[in-house]
Amino acid sequence: MAKYRIVTPAFAQVGYALENEALAGLDAEIVEAPMDEAGFIAAARDADAIYAKGMPITKAIIDSMQNCKVITLGSVGVDSVDVKAATARGIPVTNIPDTFIEEVADHAMMLLLAGFRRLLEQDKMVREGRWKEGRPALLKIPRLMGQTLGFISFGRVARAVAKRAAPFGLRMMAYDPFIEEMTISDAGVLPSTLNEVLSQSDFISMHAPARPEVHHMLREEHFRQMKPSAIFINTGRGPTVQEEALIKALQEGWIAHAALDVLETEPPSHNNPLLRMENVTLTAHVASASARFDEARKRRVGNELALVLSGKWPMSCVNPAVLQNTALRRWQPVGMGRGPNS
Repeated sequence: MAKYRIVTPAFAQVGYALENEALAGLDAEIVEAPMDEAGFIAAARDADAIYAKGMPITKAIIDSMQNCKVITLGSVGVDSVDVKAATARGIPVTNIPDTFIEEVADHAMMLLLAGFRRLLEQDKMVREGRWKEGRPALLKIPRLMGQTLGFISFGRVARAVAKRAAPFGLRMMAYDPFIEEMTISDAGVLPSTLNEVLSQSDFISMHAPARPEVHHMLREEHFRQMKPSAIFINTGRGPTVQEEALIKALQEGWIAHAALDVLETEPPSHNNPLLRMENVTLTAHVASASARFDEARKRRVGNELALVLSGKWPMSCVNPAVLQNTALRRWQPVGMGRGPNS
């Protein structure tokens, strides 16, 4: 029997070779467990670590753990884990906030440009033999240079988007009460209030992480503050937006367009109005995907597990206060991230 037992939900994965690269020499094994709460609790009660994927890691699961040293996620978002419960038990929760920043930033910029230049509408015109309608439609749209891009939350992805947007001549502003103003200013972006971002921006790019305090952060009153010509972009998390309010804003012309990689419920119901709206561009929560995606994140998961199981601090801990607990002071600091919004 291995010295360290890592339990993970049996969710759509064949083998753990990449995760095991960093675990080599630690005498650790990754064991799959049932994906129902009761079954997972029974299998994971004595585990040394949880590799979280495919199912919620609830308070009940966390409170049942007798020897858990870390809960590790292969994603930026940590909404599938009850972080508060883990913190109460002194269990670090790790994520991978910096592994696919470039891909998400590329995708956000793609959605901005596709929405602004009405890419789907133009494509449809050509396919339907309406060639001559393309130019008149775009003659109603201003040039991109000089338009204002507003960010809600200014973490790593938003900063990478700002780098891409600057050469297009966009004026940029950002609202993030958790980021120092100098950090925002140094990126060539104007620190702003939420009301300023909503009312002044031609493009509003949502990057807030999925946390309880930002659930439905944007509601009807916020969409009413936006320009009728505004394009709303979301590559963050769907539940940060009250989708019913967004749909109403699009239907009633409070904003012009939405370009979304994330939705409140995924996959969406077949009767979700967003699926039938011509002023909406949709992708299937794929912004982070690229040829390096799976390999990079799985190796990072293995690295985080190996660090904690060998008595070191993880690279990215979303609840770093637990690392100061008396029971954990034996750890050797390797480095800590600032969490999912860093």
